[in-house]
Amino acid sequence: MKIVLQSIITCPLCSHSKEETMPTDACQFFYECENCKQTLKPNQGDCCVYCSYGTVPCPPIQQDKKCC
Repeated sequence: MKIVLQSIITCPLCSHSKEETMPTDACQFFYECENCKQTLKPNQGDCCVYCSYGTVPCPPIQQDKKCC
């Protein structure tokens, strides 16, 4: 299975979207929206901001592994 590293993350507050490269060696728990400067955190039950606000889940979840 090929792992997708690009994900479009969308701020739930201002709807600004940006394509980002997900880290493969750690979860990204915080993300600052470059538009409204709000710091995003994962929704309850999600391991990282990409699983909550991205178009593609993080690499460990894509591989059916436990994330962080």
